Amino acid sequence: MRKLTRRSMLGGGLALAAGAYLWRRTRKPPLGMELSPASLERGRALLADNPIVDVHSHAGRSFLAGAEPDSLMIRLMPDGYEDERIAGMRAHGVDAALLSIVADLPLLGIEDGGLRVTRDFAPGEAWADFSRQLDRLRSLAGRGIVQPALDGDDVREAAQTGVPVAILASEGGDFIESDLARLDEVHAAGLRSICLVHYNTNPLADNQTSAPVHGGLSAFGAEVVERMNRLGLVVDVAHASFAACRDVIGTSRAPVMLSHSNLRTASVDSPRFIAREHARLLADSGGLIGAWPAGIGSASLADFVTQVMALVDVAGSEHVAIGSDLDGNYKPVLTEYADFPLLAAALLQRGMTAGEAGRVLGRNFLRLFDAVSTAST
Repeated sequence: MRKLTRRSMLGGGLALAAGAYLWRRTRKPPLGMELSPASLERGRALLADNPIVDVHSHAGRSFLAGAEPDSLMIRLMPDGYEDERIAGMRAHGVDAALLSIVADLPLLGIEDGGLRVTRDFAPGEAWADFSRQLDRLRSLAGRGIVQPALDGDDVREAAQTGVPVAILASEGGDFIESDLARLDEVHAAGLRSICLVHYNTNPLADNQTSAPVHGGLSAFGAEVVERMNRLGLVVDVAHASFAACRDVIGTSRAPVMLSHSNLRTASVDSPRFIAREHARLLADSGGLIGAWPAGIGSASLADFVTQVMALVDVAGSEHVAIGSDLDGNYKPVLTEYADFPLLAAALLQRGMTAGEAGRVLGRNFLRLFDAVSTAST
């Protein structure tokens, strides 16, 4: 009965296009490949038969609701359409998404087509803005839009009922400042994942796109990782330098996640991508890499599938996931949750088995989420 119900939910057509880099679009990128009706049905069936998790999302741009950033361009961007995005999850078989705060948002501006840190935090600003965003995410439950998931069982229940859930996350640990007790407070409030560093080099770790300050993970960053382990918070090393990622893995007693990136190649040498050594380090430690459908080396969904397959070739299908970065991505080739059945169909058509694709689309994250929870006890 569940399969029939969920497959019927997945059967709708594509919704309105959305999601250029921090803007809504009126045109979708091309698929870049032919998907037959039979392939599409296989993709929908795969989503119906597996828990599906987006490991990094800004769906509906909660981070901007009520914000007054310095950047006029950012201030003018549409926000607060979480209900539309959650409806898309429900209609197209995505059971859970890690909805992420942007912890260094007040510092960010858009320059030369990309995000840049434009100033330092004022005293108390990091915590105040983080709290504003967390309140917004928590309010989604009160308004009946989506309930928070606190553990893997909540995600499994969502997969059974077809009612999606949100795993609350933060992209950046700037809000911690020098107070470890903040971690206990945000965990009690429902947060379950923290990406240690974003574009701002904070006191925890070096990032990929700035000159190193700490030589990897700082001593305080190591204390943060240890406290996160005790609490059962997923440690996310997206945006962190290779040295910081290596140090985190050496410190953490639970597997860690890199929620959104791709493999660096000779033709696409983006500082936001990772080397094969970086990918293997995460895989060998039991971690997870979220493939990132950004317009860096990808102009179509087919191009992104090639990037997913490249990660699988290096890290193995047990260590790859999908981190859409929805509504916060650069020239995305996956622009709405209606694209997930297409992605599933494309992965199968490229040669993944149903088991491999099911792992990549959700089961791998559930394994990691369970392991993080177990390590906390």
